[in-house]
Amino acid sequence: MDITPLIWVITIAITIAFFVYEFFAHVRTPHEPTIAESARWSIFYISLALLFGVGIGVFSGWTFGGEYFAGYLTEKALSIDNLFVFLIVMTGFAVPKKYQQKVLMIGIVIALILRGIFIAVGATLIENFSWIFYLFGALLLVLAYRQAFSNHESNPANGRFMTFVRRHLPVSDEYNGDRLTVVKNGKRFVTPMLLTIIAIGFIDLVFAVDSIPAIYGLTDQAYIVFTANAFALMGLRQLYFLIGGLLERLVYLAQGLAVILAFIGVKLVLHAMHVNELPFINGGEPMLWAPEIPIWFSLLFIAATITIATVASLLKTRRAPDSVPAGADTTPTTDKEHS
Repeated sequence: MDITPLIWVITIAITIAFFVYEFFAHVRTPHEPTIAESARWSIFYISLALLFGVGIGVFSGWTFGGEYFAGYLTEKALSIDNLFVFLIVMTGFAVPKKYQQKVLMIGIVIALILRGIFIAVGATLIENFSWIFYLFGALLLVLAYRQAFSNHESNPANGRFMTFVRRHLPVSDEYNGDRLTVVKNGKRFVTPMLLTIIAIGFIDLVFAVDSIPAIYGLTDQAYIVFTANAFALMGLRQLYFLIGGLLERLVYLAQGLAVILAFIGVKLVLHAMHVNELPFINGGEPMLWAPEIPIWFSLLFIAATITIATVASLLKTRRAPDSVPAGADTTPTTDKEHS
């Protein structure tokens, strides 16, 4: 896939422009978005992401198009899991609904910046060290296990990381609009608004650890990795308000994501075996018998897993609504929440 520096510059500039527009058009004035507003913009961004994927398929070939769609689906699913933790954080900090847009916007921008850094590092590692696929694959298998079987109910707002932050920063007990700091009796304090943003930024960093290796298991094209992540994050703010109540019903989301991460982890290990250069494994020779999972199968597997997890969740919560309190037992939490 031939991506010139000019295409990179244009892509990044357009991405920045979208977020700047989002801020001035929707976030600058505090308000709680309506369902209709959230639905319109969610449909717009999802449609834009799909059209972009079609464009990649038409102009660069459907192999790359398939890689983009598989990556986009994976990153979108992981982003929804991210949303769930955002919801827990903002509930823990009691962020007023009209200010939640600003918190989400800043959190999403932080996520994009961190993922951009991880993408650049990942691309460099893959280009120079083929053994990194073993490491990425093992990491995803561990994360898949934690995603499937951990059942932590702790609130990230009260985790170790936030305890450390509170110990070193003077914190005001009250919100002061959407301001990040406030002066009381001649002394400057940080508001709970700033603490919420710090917590979400830290969570973004942790989520990038599984997000970037996962998509590099589907494509080695940094441009596809970046654009799939950018489109997955675009519209995430509106999606939060659109499906906020639905999140509590996605009781099998964690298991679905665990299956996807494990599948991509196995795919990475098989690829690492296929291109093996480590001298202590098979004498440094590639294991050409190791199968390479085609991208069309990956795309179908990921789409089917997300569909099954969603449908199963909705069926379970519809039949037993009393078993889905607005609490923690059904929260698809992972070790990510241990901040």
